[in-house]
Amino acid sequence: MNDEPKNRTNTANQQGAADSDCRILVQLYGDRNDTDAIIKKESAIFKSLGCQPFVSSFEGYRFSSFQSDLRAGINVALLAFPQAMAYALIAGLPIQYGIFGAAIASVLGALFSSSRFVVLGPTNATAVMLMGAFISLTIPEEEKLTMLPLILVMTGMFLIVAYTIKAANLIQYVSRSVVTGYITAAALLIISNQVKNVLGFQFDGRASTFMDICYWTIIGLPKTHWPSLVLSFLTAGLYWALTKWLKFLPNVAITLLVMSLVCFGFNSMLDSQMQIATFAAFQASDWKLTLPRFDLALISQLGSLSMALAFLSVLEGTSIGKSLAARAGASIDVNREMLSIGIANIGCGLLSGMPASGSLIRSMLNFSSKAATSLSILINGVICGLGAILIGPYLSYIPKATLAALVIFLGISLINSHSIRIMLKTTRRDQIVFSATFLAALIFRLDTAIFFGTGLSIVLFLRKAAMPELVEYSYSGNGMLTELKQGQERAHPEISIVHVEGNLFFGAAELFRDQMRRICMEKDLKVVILKMRNALHLDATAALALEELIRYMNDRGRHLLISEIKSDVYRVFKASGILEVIREENIFRDDVDNPMLSTARAAKRAKELVDDDKAKVTIFA
Repeated sequence: MNDEPKNRTNTANQQGAADSDCRILVQLYGDRNDTDAIIKKESAIFKSLGCQPFVSSFEGYRFSSFQSDLRAGINVALLAFPQAMAYALIAGLPIQYGIFGAAIASVLGALFSSSRFVVLGPTNATAVMLMGAFISLTIPEEEKLTMLPLILVMTGMFLIVAYTIKAANLIQYVSRSVVTGYITAAALLIISNQVKNVLGFQFDGRASTFMDICYWTIIGLPKTHWPSLVLSFLTAGLYWALTKWLKFLPNVAITLLVMSLVCFGFNSMLDSQMQIATFAAFQASDWKLTLPRFDLALISQLGSLSMALAFLSVLEGTSIGKSLAARAGASIDVNREMLSIGIANIGCGLLSGMPASGSLIRSMLNFSSKAATSLSILINGVICGLGAILIGPYLSYIPKATLAALVIFLGISLINSHSIRIMLKTTRRDQIVFSATFLAALIFRLDTAIFFGTGLSIVLFLRKAAMPELVEYSYSGNGMLTELKQGQERAHPEISIVHVEGNLFFGAAELFRDQMRRICMEKDLKVVILKMRNALHLDATAALALEELIRYMNDRGRHLLISEIKSDVYRVFKASGILEVIREENIFRDDVDNPMLSTARAAKRAKELVDDDKAKVTIFA
């Protein structure tokens, strides 16, 4: 009884607050109809720019959702900012390129992506591919930054073209063995290439391969800069302690901050010849438009790299998105994700960024931070952009040795011993693909290695797929079909029932024809029944091989019957003219309700052809 007046009072207060909010909106925008019109107009602008998924995510958006997005965006930005510097160091670029890239890719990715799951930005895999290309192409330091816009714009254009022809699903044909082999080799390249920064020296010669890097590192050991090495060990100890006992903190950012203070203390006590090297500061004015230099010779030289970056970024982004979407009980538009990655790379190319892809670590953090919409990714990008403007002048305090030590930790984290063990123990094909990709990535350019591994994986798959399985059956004494063991005689020597299972596309057609010819050469054989329920992907080449087999048997006074034919196979037979060669009475369509009926009828027809009136045929329906 006493609660009712309180409830009425609360309701009145809430209504008053709502009316107050409405009055504020009216003062700002006019009446409610005007406000709705403005919202609709802004939504229409976003939709016209291709941001339909981003706009749709705000249907029913609440303040609690904004709180979740804000919290997730801040969490991701605290990780993304220092990570971006590390990835720029891996790629051999000024660290601001990583920060600019993280900001641009996150903003464009949020606007054009199909979901809230994939956070775009610099990643280990794309950074090390860029590093490998710069090393193997022996590109001088001063030319890297002039080539980068063209590389990224071409990468984005490849992805947009692939989006237009809806090629995203082709990524599923890249085996996990290729990815694991590539990433494992990339991890070793990352680690080996940062040892010189940990030791505080630079190479005397140009290192273009993994072995070159190892060689010049060993040659340079006498030049070790001991203050840098000590700082690297302190960095490793602090980062290890933070990740072990304080995992919930932004450990990379804290380590950089603490070690920058330690470095400042060291340098204040050391003379100018022994001081620890730090990064160059940058100003907001360094964030500028960078137009690509279109040159046919340069496009030809860098085309393979851009295509490999496009391929790898889609592979990373879509696999991460699918995994997180499955955990959330949702789905993603893989083709749309490819478009967003393409636009992000073009944006990075034009605005002093570096290659963008889907980041596993940042995407996982965004997901675990309970992000409600892709606004969290947009917030992350805005924070990274503001950080670049506000903190850029102070980055000269960050020691190169500290960031190099953190990069080595990132490289070690990429080596997944569990996945490697599975690749080496599961099948011979996985062993070959993993090992070949891994070795190719250490010996050749990384873009060459990933194409080589993918090609080898497809070749081995086609080799396996092109081997249809043929199993001979016979009717047992009680009328049941049983598999005929090796050396076992048929109940009816004149009749062979062959179960065909597997792919009958062009790669398998010749092998299928040759195997069937060997079966048909048996002396007493008069009729062969092909059970084709599980024969898949019959094409023109297989149809021609089957026609040759029919004519081969007819010329020798033998008969071929085909049972359990599904509708798609029947259409191929009809379109190719095989029906005219084999004749309709020798074709037995599959009966879904009675799976054995088709073959039983074929067996009855076979007995008619061999004049075996004594044989008994039982039809199970």
